[in-house]
Amino acid sequence: MSKIKIFSLGGLNENGKNMYVVEVDKNIYVFDAGLKYDNEKNLGIDYIIPNFDYLIKNRKRIKGIFLSHGHDGNIGAVPDILKSIPEINIYGAKLTLELLKQDLKETEIKKSHLIEIKPHHKIDFGKESIFSIAMTHSIPDSLCYVLYTKDGAIVYTGDFTFDHTMTGLYKTDIGKLAYVGKQGVLCLLCESMYAERDGYTSPNNRVNDFIRNVLTKNEGRIIATVFPAHFYRIQEIFNEVSKTHRKIVIMGHALQNTINYALRNNYLTLDKRVIGDLNDLENKDSVILISDEKEKPFANLERIIKGYDKFIKLKKTDTIFITEPAYEGIEKRLTTVMDEIAMLGVNAISLSSKKHLLHHASREDLSLLINIMQPKYYFPVKGEYRNQYANAEVAENLGIPKENIILKQNGDVVTFVKGNLVETNEHIPVDEILIDGNNSNDIGDLVLKDREMLGENGIVIISCTLDKNTKKILAGPEVLTRGFIYVKDNLDLVEVIKNMSLEVIENNILDGAKRIDYSKIKNDVREVLGKYFYKTMETKPMIITVIQEV
Repeated sequence: MSKIKIFSLGGLNENGKNMYVVEVDKNIYVFDAGLKYDNEKNLGIDYIIPNFDYLIKNRKRIKGIFLSHGHDGNIGAVPDILKSIPEINIYGAKLTLELLKQDLKETEIKKSHLIEIKPHHKIDFGKESIFSIAMTHSIPDSLCYVLYTKDGAIVYTGDFTFDHTMTGLYKTDIGKLAYVGKQGVLCLLCESMYAERDGYTSPNNRVNDFIRNVLTKNEGRIIATVFPAHFYRIQEIFNEVSKTHRKIVIMGHALQNTINYALRNNYLTLDKRVIGDLNDLENKDSVILISDEKEKPFANLERIIKGYDKFIKLKKTDTIFITEPAYEGIEKRLTTVMDEIAMLGVNAISLSSKKHLLHHASREDLSLLINIMQPKYYFPVKGEYRNQYANAEVAENLGIPKENIILKQNGDVVTFVKGNLVETNEHIPVDEILIDGNNSNDIGDLVLKDREMLGENGIVIISCTLDKNTKKILAGPEVLTRGFIYVKDNLDLVEVIKNMSLEVIENNILDGAKRIDYSKIKNDVREVLGKYFYKTMETKPMIITVIQEV
């Protein structure tokens, strides 16, 4: 019999940043390693990944990272992990690994162990084995993973929905799911994002009729925002554009590379004569596809709105089409973007999150899967805590005992001994790594605090030049401010700042002294000016003192 531990380094009580760890005795299996985009609380942060120190400490025990599909919320942290653990094996379907390779090229990781998995093939790891099953999601090659142990199967669904119109690479193999269920499922880890929604997700995940109306009822250019790896939506756009006289212009190297690869390998189908180029940008019959590249949602669109884009300049005859419904966490950002578009007098259309859904499991989808799998224990994952709770209610209504339904937070360890749940208080330390641009190092709270201070109160810089030999003041102190006061309207205040700084500096320069404690000068200037600013203006600008010798 085995001792099994299951915990999350990310993905519980949040959307994105999915990373679930299953330990079977000494072997570690990691399912997904994703990122999430910042919700604007952290200034300048583009995306966030889980802290994976636990994996670094236990790197020799890891059998691999198993990726369910190619969305950033599930693969986005892999490049950062490979920088620290380059020897780790990464398993995934063909398309998933291809999208990962594009990320790895950008981060200049030259060597990695990427192992392609085909659906319904078993991989042996000694006493355990991994079996993958094709699932329906908004991207082809989506997989559910079954980890076979002596005490039963651990099943991780990834993102899924049941849609019987899906064929080919999007089709769920219900027969294989039922086969696994009959063999005995110890624990089912199942996504929760739409657990509060009644009914099935299908057919609300299909919007081809809506796209057709947008194309036919708007005469000018259409600028459509897409998620680069939501292939199903891109295919719907392709299908409807091909029925019109319009041409598609694909903007951005990442989106172009993704779509070109997908067309070559039949993940997308399109008559290539429909695809235009930069010469078609000004054509009123163009449909321009744009997407974000590991940035905050709508970052690329905001550049266009503010006039910063190199190629696209908005016209009042344009229509901006948001092709995906807003998900939890970006509603406010979408509203702000829609307001900015309206102020420019440009038409904007977005999908309603009530009528149109992403490819995630609603209550009936979850009920169907639970009935097929018949798990002994049920572990809701992926989503805010209220989504996990609603998912647990679905399982309880289907007869799974409440004590067999597991609701946890990131880092909480679930332990099974001889196939039975054992209550423990074990907790793995978890944290977030904040990524700014191409900097893969954690930005940290201190940097964010500085950014917050600069954003709210501005900065005051005091500069002064001393004679290297005599230590006498040659120039200054000069005062430079940004985001604090408008200097031309506050010359008297600037003069006060100069005099106070001069007094502090002179008090720290002793006659004939060969050495001066510049750290003390900087601290004293900061303390004196800080008290003065707060007393007279109730502000706390960042104060930096620069002393140089010549």
